[in-house]
Amino acid sequence: MLIMKTVSRLLIVLLTVIECSSSSMKVVGRAGEDVTLPCKYDIKNNGATEVCWGRGSIPLSGCNDQIISTDGYKVIESTRVSSRYQLLGRLEDGDVSLTILNTTEEDTGLYGCMVEISGWFNNEKHHIDLIIEKVNPPASTTAATTTERGSQVTVVYETTELTVTLVEELWSTSAQQVTNLHIFIGNRVKLFIVFLIPALLLIAAYRVWRTNQSTATDRRQNQSEERDSSV
Repeated sequence: MLIMKTVSRLLIVLLTVIECSSSSMKVVGRAGEDVTLPCKYDIKNNGATEVCWGRGSIPLSGCNDQIISTDGYKVIESTRVSSRYQLLGRLEDGDVSLTILNTTEEDTGLYGCMVEISGWFNNEKHHIDLIIEKVNPPASTTAATTTERGSQVTVVYETTELTVTLVEELWSTSAQQVTNLHIFIGNRVKLFIVFLIPALLLIAAYRVWRTNQSTATDRRQNQSEERDSSV
C-alpha cells in the first residue's frame, strides 16, 4: 500500500514537471500569406539539440505527423514533407520557429514543437493553435466613358461579379440612346408635318386667290376695251 502511494506521488510529480516544460499559444493568419509559429530554446545552456515539428499534440517522445526537423545545426531534409515548411530563424541562436509559406485554410490546426533536452523529462513542448482566416477579395471598380450631347459622362461599374454585367450595362445604355434618338426624330417629323400641312394649304389658297384676282382683272380690262371700241 505504501509503495502504491509512493508511485502515485512520483507520477504526479513527473506529470507536473512535464506540464511545466510545456507551453501553448494561438496564432492567427490570413490565407495566401506566410505565417510563422514561434519556438525557441536556450541554446547557451543546453547546446544545439534536435527539434521536430508535427501536427497535433506532442507525445512523450518525437512528433506526431512530423513535418520538419533539425539536428540543431541544419534542417534534416528527409523529414521535410513540403517546401512550404521552412525554419527561417537563426538555428545557432536556438530559434527554431516554423514558417509556413502561402498558407491555406487547410493549414488551420494544432502544431507542436518538440525540443529534445538531455536528461529525464527535460524535453520542451510548445503547442501552437493556428487559425487561417479566409480573405475576401476587395471590391474593384472600372470606369467606362461615354459621350452624350457633347458632354463627357463617366459611368462606374462593379467588376466583382462578372464582366458580363458591364457588357449588359453598356448594351442597355446604347439601346437606350438609340431609342431616345428614334423618339427625337419622330417628334421632329411630327412637328414638321404639323407645320408643313397648314403652310401648304395657305400657299395653295394664296395661289388660288391670286389666280382669281388675275382673272377678274383681265376680265375688267377686256370689258373696258370693248366699251372703248364701241364708242
